[in-house]
Order: sequence, then C-alpha cells, then structure tokens
Amino acid sequence: MLYTIENAKIKVTVTDMGAEMTSLVLKKTGVEYLWQADPEYWTGHAYNLFPICGRLWDGKYTYQGKTYEMNLHGFARKTAYELAEQTDTSLTFRLADSDVTYAQYPFHFELLLTYTLDGASVVTTFHVKNNDEKELIYAIGGHPGFNVPLAEGETFEDYTITFAEKCEPRQLCMSETCYYLGETKPFKVRCGKSFKLAHNLFDDDAIFLTDVAEEVTLKGGVSKRFVKVTYPGMKYVGFWHKPQTEAPYVCIEPWMSVPADDGKVDDLETKRDMLRLASGAEYEQSFTITIG
Repeated sequence: MLYTIENAKIKVTVTDMGAEMTSLVLKKTGVEYLWQADPEYWTGHAYNLFPICGRLWDGKYTYQGKTYEMNLHGFARKTAYELAEQTDTSLTFRLADSDVTYAQYPFHFELLLTYTLDGASVVTTFHVKNNDEKELIYAIGGHPGFNVPLAEGETFEDYTITFAEKCEPRQLCMSETCYYLGETKPFKVRCGKSFKLAHNLFDDDAIFLTDVAEEVTLKGGVSKRFVKVTYPGMKYVGFWHKPQTEAPYVCIEPWMSVPADDGKVDDLETKRDMLRLASGAEYEQSFTITIG
C-alpha cells in the first residue's frame, strides 16, 4: 500500500513494502527526483538496509555456533511493514521480529522507520529497539537512487558530487564479486571536495568511501537542480548505478557497516563495524535528503 505526505515544498510517497520511499517531488516544478525503478537497470527506489549492509559471503553468517542465511542488504527491504503513525508531514512504519525473520536473524527487535518533512527536506530516521535478553548486533544504511539528469538538455556527465567540507576520502578496495578486501586506497577529488559523474566510474560496481565529510551534494549543470544528502554519524557513503551501463540515475548510500570480507563467512559477533545494543536499549540514527 502507498502512503503520501506533503508540505508547501515537497511531496513524498512511501510503500509499506520495505517502508521504501517511491517518489520525491519538488512541487514548484513538478520534477520527480527519485529513481522510478526501471527494471532495465534497477527495480529499487530507496532501499532501507537492516540488519546488514551489503553482501554476506555465500549468503551466510554464523552466530553462537549456528549458520544462518540472509540475502543482500538484509531482509528489511523486502518485508512488509505496518503503518504505526501518520500525520500531515510524517509517516512511521513498524517492523518487528517474526518466525520468518527469526529463522535468519535470531533476535527479538523492533524497527521503526520514520519519514519527516522539513521544508524541502525529508528526514529518514531509524529507531531500533532491542526486545531480546541478549545483545542485539546489527547495521543500518540507506540506498536512495536519484534521477540523473534532472532536467532536459543535461547529461549524466554534467553532474558533480561535492562534499560539504574538504576531505581526503579513502575508497574501500573491493573484489570483482563485491566483497571487501580489507584495505582502502586514496580516492581522488578535485580541490579536496568534488568529482564529476561518469558512467564508467561504476564499471566495477559501487564506490564506497570513508574519511569523508558528513554531507554531499549532487548538482546539475545549467539547471542547477540538486540533491543534498546529510548523514551525521554514519561512517561510509557509497555511490552506485548498474555497472557497465549508461543508467540514468545514481544512488547515494550512507551506511554504518560494509559488506563481508572476501572469502570469509562472518561470525556476527566479530563482523566488522556492526552496531551493538544492550537488552532493552534503543538507538536512533537519521539521514536527510534535501532537493532544489
């Protein structure tokens, strides 16, 4: 089922499947900023990732001596949520553990995903509660895709990615099958802040960076239309479109964790960059998308 909220500046639509945003429109122009799931390239719009980010080696991990299986990015993006609350400018969806989730992730939890409008911005908030007697081990991340170009007469290559502050990004070294090799390398940015989009940037799949500013802007040429993603407290940001294509979109992905190491079945208790939450505790993390 689809739910829509709006204010004077933007209109947002979200589906209960995965609590995934499916439309983000700037009302004064009527322009759709969110990727519209063309199956030629990618059938997603803006996945929400929980309880892992990226791939598990052979689709498996271990926990306390038992092996579990879980698909790419975890089950939350392909599970129906219930609508917990709706106001004129916010939507909150709820996902709790079930027999289906427990078979692949042996924890009792509650995940609330809230979308809140603020001017020309939409804030996505993950609220995680540990309903188990043991420590909850998990990761969260965003995977929104944006149309590029956003205006007629522009091309993909007219767009630039710019960080809010000068930084020295490090790119995660990935295998050909998109697993982490445990090393990073410098990622070149102009004047410490920006790089131009080009389709061949993604020939080897996603680019994941660390040691970056906590805000990045995708901006066009003549139109000056932009998407700004702000992700305070999130360690990684990725950029992606379908490899070796001229796909007319780019994903900007703030993550708290990374894919499995190449050739290694993770033990959840030692898996890199996982978040940990004590029994009965709660955790909240947000990122913001602003359009113009």
